[in-house]
Amino acid sequence: MNRIHWLDPAQPAQPFPPLDAAMREPDGLLAAGGDLSVTRLLNAYRHGTFPWYEEGQPILWWSPDPRAILYPHALRITRSLRKTLRNRPYTVRFDTCFPDVMRACAAPRPDQDGTWITPDMLKAYTALHEAGHAHSVEVFDGDGGLAGGLYGVSIGQVFFGESMFSAMRDGSKIALVWLACHLEHWGYRIIDCQQATVHMMAMGAQCIPRDRFAAMLERYCPEPGQPAPWSVDPALDVPAWQPGETPITSRS
Repeated sequence: MNRIHWLDPAQPAQPFPPLDAAMREPDGLLAAGGDLSVTRLLNAYRHGTFPWYEEGQPILWWSPDPRAILYPHALRITRSLRKTLRNRPYTVRFDTCFPDVMRACAAPRPDQDGTWITPDMLKAYTALHEAGHAHSVEVFDGDGGLAGGLYGVSIGQVFFGESMFSAMRDGSKIALVWLACHLEHWGYRIIDCQQATVHMMAMGAQCIPRDRFAAMLERYCPEPGQPAPWSVDPALDVPAWQPGETPITSRS
């Protein structure tokens, strides 16, 4: 029977246990404790691990098997979403209001009793953002209100998705399309979706064994990624982009 490995909060560079030490149930619990420092979080993501816990619990670190990932070139864009991308008035930006996106992702939802995005998580990921490792995609409606978005962590050529939200129809999907188009343009290899949600599977995510995911991280995390801060490339014609093809540049 597996035992929970406890991390020392005074040692942020402490190595995580091997991934095969994770419990099969529930959902690959690997370790507990530690802290949410930038050093610890970066080590966790490179190791294939992420924090997820509720207020009042110790920090819990997870590594599911299988792992859900999305290749940017395999993003699935439906006909109705394509119509929204082309016709609905909206504006997309990167990295202009990261804490606001996190707060919107933490807002109560009809199918949830609470949120795992605690005040400590908000503080930790904002620090990660300020250090140039965490990024947000922000969708603003025609009136300039924040209507959708997502955030995650970038290491090398891997984007680790954390959470997304919609305050208008297809708000999070618009954010994901703009993210995937830019990631493909920048040479990123995978988007980590962590677990196989209905939403992400419908967008083209797939499940792979954890050991294969770990091998991808070992290969792609050391590669150069897009420098911070991120910004939207005005030359990319995102609404016309076809995943798997070279991103279309707008004609001026």
